Amino acid sequence: MREPARSYSPRILISKRDGHRGRARRTRHFKISERNMKDANAECNLTSNNSVHYAADINVLITSGYLPRERCEGTRTRVHVRDRGVQIPQALGQGPSFFIPVEEMVEEGVVQPILREAFVSLGRLDHVTMVMGLHTEYLACFLRTQHSLLQLDGPLPYPWRHFIAIMASARHQCSYLVQLHTAEFLQVGGDPQWLGGLSCAPQKLRNLNELNKLLAHRPWLITKEHIEVLLKPGGEGCWSLAELIHAVVLLTHYHSLSSFVFGCGVNPEPDHEEGHAFRPPSPCPTDSPRGEGGGSVPRAEALCEVEALMRKMKLLQEQEEEASQEEMAVRFEREKRESLLVTPTDDSKRLPPASVSRFVEDPDFGYEDFTRRGEQTPPTFRAQDYSWEDHGYSLMNRLYPDVGQLLDEKFQTVYNLTYNTMAMHSGVDTKMLRKAVWNYIHCVFGIRFDDYDYGDVNHLLERSLKVYIKTVACYPEKTSYRMYNAFWRHFRHSEKVHVNLLLLEARMQAALLYALRAITRYMT
Repeated sequence: MREPARSYSPRILISKRDGHRGRARRTRHFKISERNMKDANAECNLTSNNSVHYAADINVLITSGYLPRERCEGTRTRVHVRDRGVQIPQALGQGPSFFIPVEEMVEEGVVQPILREAFVSLGRLDHVTMVMGLHTEYLACFLRTQHSLLQLDGPLPYPWRHFIAIMASARHQCSYLVQLHTAEFLQVGGDPQWLGGLSCAPQKLRNLNELNKLLAHRPWLITKEHIEVLLKPGGEGCWSLAELIHAVVLLTHYHSLSSFVFGCGVNPEPDHEEGHAFRPPSPCPTDSPRGEGGGSVPRAEALCEVEALMRKMKLLQEQEEEASQEEMAVRFEREKRESLLVTPTDDSKRLPPASVSRFVEDPDFGYEDFTRRGEQTPPTFRAQDYSWEDHGYSLMNRLYPDVGQLLDEKFQTVYNLTYNTMAMHSGVDTKMLRKAVWNYIHCVFGIRFDDYDYGDVNHLLERSLKVYIKTVACYPEKTSYRMYNAFWRHFRHSEKVHVNLLLLEARMQAALLYALRAITRYMT
């Protein structure tokens, strides 16, 4: 893990004029804050709904971390906004992430080709892409997969794809993704009446609700009977197998992406509902990094933590004696039981806005620990009995071949992604640490790898990191800056984003395995 070269430069990206104009239809209007507009000549376009959009000098936008809007059709009046006394809405977030300082994201004159291509293709760089841009090798795989799911030929109509993305994101109260795909849904010709809520959608889509909530919160409960109900011939809103596979991949993709959005503190887009306000929000000690104990950690203390982790990794790598299969099984069960004690620090219940809650039925249904005290638990999912490599991938390749290949590439890329650095150290083999993070996420979802010693998880993952991982994977809407700041306190932000990428993909693969196993059992 390392802090890679800075990811994007709006100045260079904007020079791609032809591509930008060619996709103007898909470009949002960007707004910027009053502070950044000071002494800048602005272009003001008064639209029919009296909203005001601004475009300013590119240098101003580079420092703010945003890209300017595309020039839009209509009457334009060049004015000095300051002289006209027009009230300017202020951006509520600085840069793509609330957790990551904007100066960590931007470096003058550096641009990655994948970000340039994404901007030309989409007409914008959204905040998720900017944060993922800290790891461009992974971002390339992610964008190819998402492009295939949403824009290339497939079993599902284009509006349905975005509506399923809305359904999945709403389960985790992810307003960011709900707003993003609400706009995309309308842009590809979706019926605006469907946006009145899940009850306004066709019965066929409403039938997905049960599968959606199980995949989001308790995938181990999915059985072949759930699949049979959806595929039952002659039933109202019957799905084909190809359509269902497409829907399952979309659901798991956006459940996991919701975790990434919360885990990295992704800010609302400037054109989102929460992106701007005419008055800054009142200071709140639980909302700001400073208020959440985000102050600096004594350097000596943080350095000691890094050195201690390095020593543990070295000792485990030098360990010659391997535990027996029986001992490894005992260690897995112990880790599974201990995960019961790893809970979010914030147990308060959050009420999502109506724009999100209308797409959710049974909102109280959420994650429950796979192993619950005093209750009979489902049998452990043994990866050796049904794995992605030997079973899930081959089924996907038969039913949705192009996407099966893309998913496999994405899993492999993030699992093997390394820069051989850790905090201030270079030349470090981080495979053991990455494997511990991946396997701990699967353990939380009840999946065991027989050939892995789960004692390594306790050695390598500190409690604060376990709390963060479990919260982001299972209750992402409860993620806070305090949790983000509490683990790996001397590591770079790009390394914490790397953890979130592992989390995104491990969570998605775990949910997919449960769904694909149920489909396999239905087919046999």
